[in-house]
Amino acid sequence: MDYALLGPTGIRVSRLCLGTATFGVAPRAADAAGLVHGALDHGINFFDTANAYGNRPQFDRPGVPPWTERESAEEILGRALGGRRDEVVLATKARESVGPGVNDRGLSRRHLILQLERSLRRLRTDHVDLYYAHHPDPDTPLEQTLTTLDDLVRQGKARYAALSTYPAWETVQALWICSARNLHGPVCAQVRYNLFDRTPEAELVPACLRLGLSVVAFSPLNGGLLAGTGGREYSGERRWGGGGFSPEHLATAERLEALATEWGHPPAHLALAWLLSRPAVASAVIGPEDPAELATSVSASGLRLEPAQLTALSAIPFYPRTAQSLLTLRKSER
Repeated sequence: MDYALLGPTGIRVSRLCLGTATFGVAPRAADAAGLVHGALDHGINFFDTANAYGNRPQFDRPGVPPWTERESAEEILGRALGGRRDEVVLATKARESVGPGVNDRGLSRRHLILQLERSLRRLRTDHVDLYYAHHPDPDTPLEQTLTTLDDLVRQGKARYAALSTYPAWETVQALWICSARNLHGPVCAQVRYNLFDRTPEAELVPACLRLGLSVVAFSPLNGGLLAGTGGREYSGERRWGGGGFSPEHLATAERLEALATEWGHPPAHLALAWLLSRPAVASAVIGPEDPAELATSVSASGLRLEPAQLTALSAIPFYPRTAQSLLTLRKSER
């Protein structure tokens, strides 16, 4: 396993980060410990979770009450880590809904402090290494969120602050505020980034390079499509956080598979190797469901592609996302 510096922290994280968004479902809670220990044995020292994983509202599903709760991914991860907590760089997040109350979400001072206390209990630790603002919160002044994160760092409950899914302009604004107020600023930006969705390259990646932040990329296989179509049907259920794949996505997936066949590597290996070669990317968050998928991802992280191969992969058409306005986001949450 290779390692990279995480922004200006001086700590090194594995190029692959074990994500836990589906813990309790795949893998099942009973099988999670084996996956966690396998990741540690492979040299992965970076683990990503969130207060809402496994503890979120389930809307519009037949036969499911408006609010249901399963065991939190944080609880499963904390139990699985056991006595190996000090071996890992542990990250969690807050912002998404975690209850039916009107204040059970957001980035207010009240919510962030309360949620970190609960996360620490679930994770069985007295601190997290990285505490993310999970998404922007248009209802809370950015300065309030940043001063709260700074307080939590100064208290030792979080070692570093970070931002997840923030646009470039707001990331830069956050750094300006922290500089002006002498606050502990964010050290990395987590964002959806893969061969088919290169939206961060327009503004966020250049900003991170200029300002010394690392990028932590989630959805490195674009909801599974970059693992290869293999004749399988892809629906909305196959894509994390979005709808089904378009004909254009399927066509470009076939181009990736053609290169994979030509070069003798699985498509997923090419997609991960390409992503880890991109400037500013320190780590990619993977979500294997079992030890076999974990081993496949680990082997992909060691693949070194030739410059001509990277150029050919970069030439595959990609589809930038349209940024969601704060007004739309605000409306959608009410």
